[in-house]
Amino acid sequence: MAYEDNKAKTPAAPHRLTMDERQTLWMTGVEEVVSFDENEVAVRTVQGLLSVRGTGLKVDKLEKTSGELTISGMVTDLDYQESGPHQGFWTRLFR
Repeated sequence: MAYEDNKAKTPAAPHRLTMDERQTLWMTGVEEVVSFDENEVAVRTVQGLLSVRGTGLKVDKLEKTSGELTISGMVTDLDYQESGPHQGFWTRLFR
């Protein structure tokens, strides 16, 4: 008998971005913060991988259950990569 996951899957939250004066970025539909430092925050969203670039970036708030994220600092660039199958660590490392 095959294993069945009886957990009900929660529907994906809508993905929304709101930015205030390029200093504060609020978003919903966040699945995971992949990596972060003061110059770049990589975020997996329901719409694909999003790279937020800038200076002095900080992850101020991450609510995993609701998929909400707040980033502060000077935002200079937002870059999406198309959604696809989740790649493993080695694939992400050597691309």
